[in-house]
Amino acid sequence: MVTTGATANDPSNTVIMELKTGKVTIRLRPDLAPKHVERIKMLVNEGFYNGLKFHRVIPGFMAQTGDPQGTGGGGSKYPSLKAEFSGQAFERGTLGAARTGDPNSANSQFFITFAHAPHLNGQYTVFGQVVDGMQFVDQIAKGEPPPKPDIIVKMYMANGTP
Repeated sequence: MVTTGATANDPSNTVIMELKTGKVTIRLRPDLAPKHVERIKMLVNEGFYNGLKFHRVIPGFMAQTGDPQGTGGGGSKYPSLKAEFSGQAFERGTLGAARTGDPNSANSQFFITFAHAPHLNGQYTVFGQVVDGMQFVDQIAKGEPPPKPDIIVKMYMANGTP
């Protein structure tokens, strides 16, 4: 048996993302991207993601969020993170760190892939996987930006602590 460092039933590495359509359970992967997971947990515990828009949602590809400006140009008050590329493939429900053309520019924005996206492999940091509720991610309003963007109602750690 392979140990991933974060199993689906590890509340300290599980995030619940509430959408208007339902709850999405995300398994964080500190074994792949420890610094990105640390940042996400910190921002989740600060309530940073609560109320943020999905500002870029491309059908068949991905839904992106995490910008407090709602435009795709913003981030948190913390410095950018260095890339933590791995051999983990982008499959349906994979969470990746959004960035600019600079691989070391990820901050607070992330995306969830709707389908297999091999062109992202080794180019973006994988830090999590949707393990339940992907049907709710599928229902996020599409567009760049969507005419009526959906929001993250609330994000919190499954164990309720940092």
